[in-house]
Amino acid sequence: MPEPHRPPWGEGPPPWVSRGGFGPNGGRRFRRAGLIALVLLVLLVSLLATVVTRIANGQPPHRGVTLVVTVAVVLGIGSIARWFWRSTRSVGALMDAADRVAAGDYSTRVGDVPSPQLRRLAGAFDQMTQRLETNEQRRRELLADVAHELRTPLQAIRGSVEGMLDGLYPADPEHLQPVLERTELMARLLDDLRTLSMAEAGALELHRETVDPRAIASDGVTASRGAADRRGIELEVVAAPGTPQTIEADPVRLTEVVGNLLTNAVRHANRHVVVRIEPNGARGVGIQVEDDGPGIAADQLPHVFDRFVTSADAGGTGLGLAIAKRLVEAHGGTITASSPSSGGTVVRFDVPG
Repeated sequence: MPEPHRPPWGEGPPPWVSRGGFGPNGGRRFRRAGLIALVLLVLLVSLLATVVTRIANGQPPHRGVTLVVTVAVVLGIGSIARWFWRSTRSVGALMDAADRVAAGDYSTRVGDVPSPQLRRLAGAFDQMTQRLETNEQRRRELLADVAHELRTPLQAIRGSVEGMLDGLYPADPEHLQPVLERTELMARLLDDLRTLSMAEAGALELHRETVDPRAIASDGVTASRGAADRRGIELEVVAAPGTPQTIEADPVRLTEVVGNLLTNAVRHANRHVVVRIEPNGARGVGIQVEDDGPGIAADQLPHVFDRFVTSADAGGTGLGLAIAKRLVEAHGGTITASSPSSGGTVVRFDVPG
């Protein structure tokens, strides 16, 4: 079964549960306030009963008791009016904001509200709308990026086919091969986009089983052997002592992660790429891909896992590392990239056992 979609506030409980205001933690505070109010109400009722009893018996009520009852009634009415004003103003602000969000205005924020009880809810609402606005912005950027990435190969295919139809050059393998390569690039781009969108939506299905992390690394190296041989790059797998024999993971997805990392490493390496496997925690494993290339500039490191981020001399769709990040996170792991001062690039991901 697909994993459920993530809520707008991300992983874990909603903010109003974890930080009080509503839910178990905030509920204790409200229960204490309710208990105090109940005690005060009982005292007020007792005083009123005393006054009513004395009046029924033809006895004038004590001035002190009458004064206390009068003050309590006035304070009670004032407190209720103040609470009602705060609550109505707060609920009104939340309803107006909800209407604007329903109309598509994700920039809506409730801000501070008069009611302390509803202030947490307003804060959670603002966090939700902020995430919705961010997701909408990312969706628009993705559509623009996809349109840009598809436009170039489509224009090249159109130009080549029109040239053949106009008789500018023959429809021979020499001229048809580039057309085929561009169609394959578009097909790969669409497949990558599908995988990435499913992973980001939390709907990516993982088929976990008991696998050997060494076999995953070896399979990734085997898939990259042809590209490495064409560039004269040596591939090596090194397993550290104590590396777990088995982990629970999706072997196809993890092999895809290793393959994406190796594709980038082979593309930028000078002569050598190493895949290191080592233990991480009780049963987890870390897999690290190192190359001896020029490395990544410091200002580009924070963006290497973003969509459509490629270097000037790189091919591909620019989605490999973004997909690798989402697949690792789907396994509950983490992935990082670094460029040591000695040169080269190191990309490491860790997954629990």
